[in-house]
Amino acid sequence: MTEPEEGSHMVEMSLGRVVIRDGSAQQHIHLRERGGERSFPIVIGTPEAAEIQRVVTRAQTERPLTHQLAHDAILALGARLARVDIVDLRSNTFFAQLVLHGEGGDLRAVVDARPSDAIALALRAGCPVRVAESVLEQVRTDRAADALVEEPEEGGGEESAPEEPDADDGDGEEPADEE
Repeated sequence: MTEPEEGSHMVEMSLGRVVIRDGSAQQHIHLRERGGERSFPIVIGTPEAAEIQRVVTRAQTERPLTHQLAHDAILALGARLARVDIVDLRSNTFFAQLVLHGEGGDLRAVVDARPSDAIALALRAGCPVRVAESVLEQVRTDRAADALVEEPEEGGGEESAPEEPDADDGDGEEPADEE
């Protein structure tokens, strides 16, 4: 077994923020380049956003919820989450991989995952989150700044990249975040 995405350039990212909108099925997480200027949002579901928020705020639950259970299972099987890689963006949907290493640092497994689940696990494990340069090129534009834009109403809850606005309202300012 070899490390995934050999030969491609990966960029380390950090969680910039979580945007939870009451009454909406679509939430956002915002990833920011470590030591750089680039960032982009990912549309995720409410349960995943709530889990990420719990990890960020160090909120405790009486019993382990799904992501805590998955993290505990990885550890119980003698592995650790070494990193999360967001490796592709196809049809406006992100694809991620969990990279699991054994106790000796050897590669144990690469598991496909949704980015929201992968990021929730990475935050629990304290491991790096990386994004393929090719994905950053697709989602990041300098004129987009940090603004989150609304996702169209249609869609089945897939994790996606918010679409660029169709027209400028002429005031020369970026849309405000709705936090």
